[in-house]
Amino acid sequence: MPTKPRTRRRRWPYILEKDFQDTVVEYAHLCGWMTYHTHDSRRSDAGFPDLTMVRGTRLIFAELKSQKGTIRPAQEAWLQRLQGVPAVEVYLWRPTDWDDIEKVLLGGSVTFHIGDVSEGI
Repeated sequence: MPTKPRTRRRRWPYILEKDFQDTVVEYAHLCGWMTYHTHDSRRSDAGFPDLTMVRGTRLIFAELKSQKGTIRPAQEAWLQRLQGVPAVEVYLWRPTDWDDIEKVLLGGSVTFHIGDVSEGI
């Protein structure tokens, strides 16, 4: 007789990274952004941010993580290097950052510090 699978209690807000990404991309398109995501990164250099977005004169690189997802060293390295490029916006976004995501994609920007990258490590 098969055993009953155990169910794990998940804390809110629980969303898979893929679903979170789909939501961010959909919202970005509604706000007029062009987006790029490498669908199969197995043949790409490790750590490149999940999303690249452009609208007008703005260029955004965003690494997306689930609420408890951790950032790998290669991801941190990319974010730190990109953050040093003038006129480029770099973000590490989690589902609980939704208010900031809306603000950024609607036209504002949110200050991002290198220390924010290391929080997930």
